[in-house]
Amino acid sequence: MKKVDYYSMIFKRKSVKRYDLTPLDDNTLAQISNELNNLKPLYDDIKTEVKILSLDEVEVKKKKKQAPHYLAVFSDPKDNYLANVGFMLQRMDLFLSGNDIGSCWQGSSQPKEEALKSSDLEFVIVMSFGKPKYPDSMHRRSVSEFKRKSLPEISTVKNADELLEAARLAPSSGNTQPWFFTGDKSLIHTYTSKAYPKKDYPHEIIKRYNTISMGIAIYHITVAAEHFDKGAEILSDKGAEKNAPEGYEYIASLKIE
Repeated sequence: MKKVDYYSMIFKRKSVKRYDLTPLDDNTLAQISNELNNLKPLYDDIKTEVKILSLDEVEVKKKKKQAPHYLAVFSDPKDNYLANVGFMLQRMDLFLSGNDIGSCWQGSSQPKEEALKSSDLEFVIVMSFGKPKYPDSMHRRSVSEFKRKSLPEISTVKNADELLEAARLAPSSGNTQPWFFTGDKSLIHTYTSKAYPKKDYPHEIIKRYNTISMGIAIYHITVAAEHFDKGAEILSDKGAEKNAPEGYEYIASLKIE
């Protein structure tokens, strides 16, 4: 498998929902497994496991969304563990896309009982992956194909468009794009919406999906920062937490330098 330019993939990736159900070859799966071993967390103190499962090991509610393989994420349910999962697994989304392997976050699917029991950690979410049923639709041809809010709708930060554009294009549960950013180009504060406008979900589920999505957006910011020869350090800012915009709750801050 080839080395991936993660930044360029942000502008091309697409959630693939229809798959060729032929399993990937053993060599490809071994390389994907090796990539999993290289994942870097948002928070070093949160224990996680990511397992490659077959279709037979996963309960999929919508048959048309079946895939030959799944990445199942398990985590110690500590503070910020959901954002941590979103951050970590989004690297795999971009890695797979960069190697012409389709992938998609799936909130409605979960491992079957035996697979669930294979980990002592809490199951969080799965990501489907495999060769797309329609290879020509693997990637977007231009940014105009993304259905996303504009930057002014999601941010009050000045002079950081090159970083926040990457966050703007991130995938989210139901494409709800729950993120909001404040601060400045040196210190970006991230918030997630308390609402989930598309469906009447219980608050716990709303928070779960929105926080995972926020971790995905934060990963995109760190990729963009690296592309522009900058670092992005994760911080907790009590002032930013106290001054969350109405309807949002604080996740973390990113020191850019």
